[in-house]
Amino acid sequence: MKIHKYILEITVFLCGAVVMTFELVGSRVLGPYFGTSIFVWTSLIGIILGSLSLGYYLGGKIADKNPKLNYLSFIIFLSSISIGLTIPIKDPLLIILQTNLTDIRIASVFASFILFSPTSVLLGMVSPYAVKLKIDNLNTSGSIVGNLYAISTTGSIVGTFLSGFYLIPQFGTNKLLILLSVTLIIISLTIFAKQFIKIKLFTLIIILFGWIMISDSNVIFKKNGFIDIDTAYNRIWIYDYNAAGINRLVRIMKINNENHSSMFIDSDELVNEYTKYYHLAKHFNPNFKKTLMLGGGGYSYPKDFLSKYPGALIDVIEIDPMVTILAKKYFNLKENSRLKIYHEDARVYLNKTQEKYDVIFGDAFTSHYSL
Repeated sequence: MKIHKYILEITVFLCGAVVMTFELVGSRVLGPYFGTSIFVWTSLIGIILGSLSLGYYLGGKIADKNPKLNYLSFIIFLSSISIGLTIPIKDPLLIILQTNLTDIRIASVFASFILFSPTSVLLGMVSPYAVKLKIDNLNTSGSIVGNLYAISTTGSIVGTFLSGFYLIPQFGTNKLLILLSVTLIIISLTIFAKQFIKIKLFTLIIILFGWIMISDSNVIFKKNGFIDIDTAYNRIWIYDYNAAGINRLVRIMKINNENHSSMFIDSDELVNEYTKYYHLAKHFNPNFKKTLMLGGGGYSYPKDFLSKYPGALIDVIEIDPMVTILAKKYFNLKENSRLKIYHEDARVYLNKTQEKYDVIFGDAFTSHYSL
């Protein structure tokens, strides 16, 4: 069969795609606890690259001693288990690191190493092992090595675009990790089905059962007022909590690891103190008519603006369309003829717009170290 003729090429392609998807979804795993700053991305990329390098070295060494297809199948199976184990341990681990390590650089390095290094080492072993199995003539060894690594890199490119443009927004963090784990088990079974077939099938069933559990838990969390959504731009948490000191219920929109918007459940009063200072615009420009706000979030201030200044207009630039959808669903944002919303990067909008504004409010912010 042709599929068996090209099984090594298919394997390195798919494993290359899994590596990059795993790296990108890693940013969504770390985001709610450490943000998406340059420190987090540096830790994630550095640890995964270092782990892949170690995997290349170990894969070559093991392949020289035992160049057998069943060994390659077992390595891929172990990488599947490693990804699967990431799902139940990630949140408890990240909470512990967030609580006990104040330096985000150290915390993100530790988190990246524990959660992403084992899988990356195992997947790094695949390409050199496949090369060893493929080479049957030293005269063509160079072209075989180049061919397999080109296919692996192509897989990584496909995985990058597929995960960034479709998989992460469509499936979210946990389901995508399960999808990666299932993919690797299927590859392992395809390469060599005879070895540990019962264990592999049992693991596959457990992981698929995890998909159902995650779907059910999402429904339960939603019923209890906790929303966890992956968008094309961010991972967003929405939940209610009792504000300390004032004993009032507050709804919060947390984008990655930061509070981007808050709303009292029982009133339209502004929650975050800094948003109240936007009203100083009336002091500096009492006759403003047209204003611009950079950053929407839960649209706390735009809603307050519309009620306080019935004769004024406000345009809001919000990069993430899903944030606006969530604001309408959970933060009482309603359509208003005096409110225009543009979904694009505020920098791009400011560079190309011909509109003139009396006041510009800046509310597009993230961590001190942003990317």
